[in-house]
Amino acid sequence: MTNSRGCEELGPKKWAYKLTHILDATLGSARFPIDVPLVAKEITKTLFPDDPITLVKGAELEDFEGALFKAPERKKGWGIIYNSALTSEGRINFTLAHEFGHYLLHRKKYPEGIQCSERELLDWKSEIGRIEGEANEFASNFLMPLNDFKEIISPTEEACRLLLGEAADRYNTSFTATTLRWLAYTEKKAVLVVSRDGFILWAWSSKSAYKAGYYIKTNGLAPKSLPKESLAAQIQPNLTVNDRVLHKSNVWFDNSSIEHCFNSEQYDLVISIIYIP
Repeated sequence: MTNSRGCEELGPKKWAYKLTHILDATLGSARFPIDVPLVAKEITKTLFPDDPITLVKGAELEDFEGALFKAPERKKGWGIIYNSALTSEGRINFTLAHEFGHYLLHRKKYPEGIQCSERELLDWKSEIGRIEGEANEFASNFLMPLNDFKEIISPTEEACRLLLGEAADRYNTSFTATTLRWLAYTEKKAVLVVSRDGFILWAWSSKSAYKAGYYIKTNGLAPKSLPKESLAAQIQPNLTVNDRVLHKSNVWFDNSSIEHCFNSEQYDLVISIIYIP
């Protein structure tokens, strides 16, 4: 663990796998949810003793969820700052892991640190968009390692709110981040759809669904209305229980589909998981 040779060349997944291997060997499954501030400080103190993370705290960050800052002059190390206005523990935890990823992957290229506005984060084709994607990839793999996640939901299993919620509680991650992690490995043809006020905000497909042509384009396009017969379009504001319905063809896609749907009251969103048999 004290050998940092070759670490600088690791990508987001390999960094996450390296840390997962260390934590598996030292703490095992009892580490969940991962204490990101503690791990970030201890790992960097060992691997990079001349340039470690020395500070993790919340602060007022207008227009930013988190940031990676270089220590002031005549002090060594880095600080991770998250927006103290955030109220979701899962969102804070993912933000901390995201900034930890920036430290591991990008601090050499950005010696003064990194902070990005929401507009920049959505510009996936930009340099900032690319490194934000890498930091997200690290955070997802680090907080929710596949070998453990698959013990909760197998690749061939149909996930539901209960199972995904169990995983989100275990990893202290948001429901959306947890669902995206599951979509990355499931063998099911599944599509996550996030909507508000009857319009689709964004959607993401599993690999098998995307390859089969089941996806919804949203990036750079005008807001798209929910299908009128979808459960998401009919859901009531006070509905908090998990709901599931079998749709005939031509509701979400040409084929029949199964829709799990529920409210995310904290962010005034409606979340649907669409399965194509």
